[in-house]
Amino acid sequence: MHRGYCQAPIYSDTGRVLLWLSDGQLGECGGWDVIGWGPYGKHSCWMQPERPHSLYSFPSDNSQGDSLGSCQPHIHIMFLKTHKTASSTVLNLLYRFGEERGLKFALPVGYQFGYPLPFIAQRVKGYRGPHVAEFDIMGNHMRFNKPEVQKVMPADTFYFSILREPLALAESSYAYYKNVAPAFRRAKGLGDFADNPYKYYDPRLRNNHYARNLMWFDFGLDHTSNFSLALVKRGVAAVRRNFKLILLSEYFDQSMVLLRHALCWPLDAVVSFSLNARQQVPSGRSGWVVKAAPAPLALTDKQKSKLREWNALDWHLYQAFNLTFWQEVERFGRSRLETEVALLRTKREILTRICLRDGGRPIEASRIRDKTIRPFQSGLVKILGYELQSGLDNATWEACLRMIRPEIQYKDLLDLRQFPRTQQPPVAGGLPIRREFSKLRTEDHGGKRFMEKDWDGTILFRNQSLDHQVDSKRRKGYPRHTTHHFFIDSSSSSYPFTLYFIQQ
Repeated sequence: MHRGYCQAPIYSDTGRVLLWLSDGQLGECGGWDVIGWGPYGKHSCWMQPERPHSLYSFPSDNSQGDSLGSCQPHIHIMFLKTHKTASSTVLNLLYRFGEERGLKFALPVGYQFGYPLPFIAQRVKGYRGPHVAEFDIMGNHMRFNKPEVQKVMPADTFYFSILREPLALAESSYAYYKNVAPAFRRAKGLGDFADNPYKYYDPRLRNNHYARNLMWFDFGLDHTSNFSLALVKRGVAAVRRNFKLILLSEYFDQSMVLLRHALCWPLDAVVSFSLNARQQVPSGRSGWVVKAAPAPLALTDKQKSKLREWNALDWHLYQAFNLTFWQEVERFGRSRLETEVALLRTKREILTRICLRDGGRPIEASRIRDKTIRPFQSGLVKILGYELQSGLDNATWEACLRMIRPEIQYKDLLDLRQFPRTQQPPVAGGLPIRREFSKLRTEDHGGKRFMEKDWDGTILFRNQSLDHQVDSKRRKGYPRHTTHHFFIDSSSSSYPFTLYFIQQ
């Protein structure tokens, strides 16, 4: 073992010292007082040269909230990433936690696990058969299928997910999937759709699942069945059996406190910035998020009621787990929860001042000078991102970057580290995934562009708004890559797709 070192302390605007340790823990190092435990016990600081640094904001005994006792942190985790529920922010903290600790991710070959088809284990990159290779964390979009997930994840895996109030979800889905779901595309606006959804909705058309009971669908349940209380009861029971914790996006910070106690994680592990937020003002106005909705999303009270009725399965699912959530809060203790939520928010405020420009307000992707952290764009509204403060030292810049790195770019980075391009994993069954491309020409707002067909017949369009980020440390010794980003047309899914071409 080699003695580690600490970088110079970082001072926040409030004068508190922010310490970086090479092992991702807080401990005595370079003369600083111990304020936590390292992997070899108290008063330790040991080198783990390939691990990223962690940023901790409070050098005090109560900096992590209430004691977790003698529990051991969960490292086998399955997060069902539901759509438009703040799930990208949750996935970011899972990515950070796993990256800092060298855990192995169950990653899709593309960006989703074959969504909207039910999940199968063969969609996991590096999967070679049930439990042949052990994975620690799974969290990319899928349509849940427990028996197949169990082939990939260990028996002691902690399953959790997140829900959102269905009316707010419907508004967000319409804005994001307007050009993807045929039912949304045909309607003049969300209110027009709400007035008579059957006029536009055909369950046989691909991607119309985005237009009705989307959460129910993501949990692997039949979202087109005729509503009945018996059906709701069976669906809710199935979710309870499969998931140990269901979070609520409307109470995100409270959810993070409950999650960190369920996982036995330090509070710092669940501090985050909101990712994948959408601009909620019409084009041409200020780029900051405000409460007013764009005209296509405006709804009357009657239309809101109709949308809740249209998404009745989602509504009853949300109601059931809203009740469960507050029962969990009562068991945890409201006063205790409020104390930790306040601490979490203070930590976020300090990190915002340290890491982010413009007071931490999200901005339009086109205004982000670093193209590698521009979020993917889709639908009626613009997806916002962040810019980092200038003048940050390398360690602080690295930690802040991880907190704002968009989901697509983060997945690419983890994929490259886990599967260097010279060590591509075999596909289960020994059969390679074929990609037969046929070039077609189509028109875009900016002129002509190419579209291609993937191996399964889905159409791939070039997405020029994305630039792939490759970690400079991992690039050494490997061929240079030319990266082209694509996204799936409405005839398929709406996720981006990346092709790598080796330059000779």
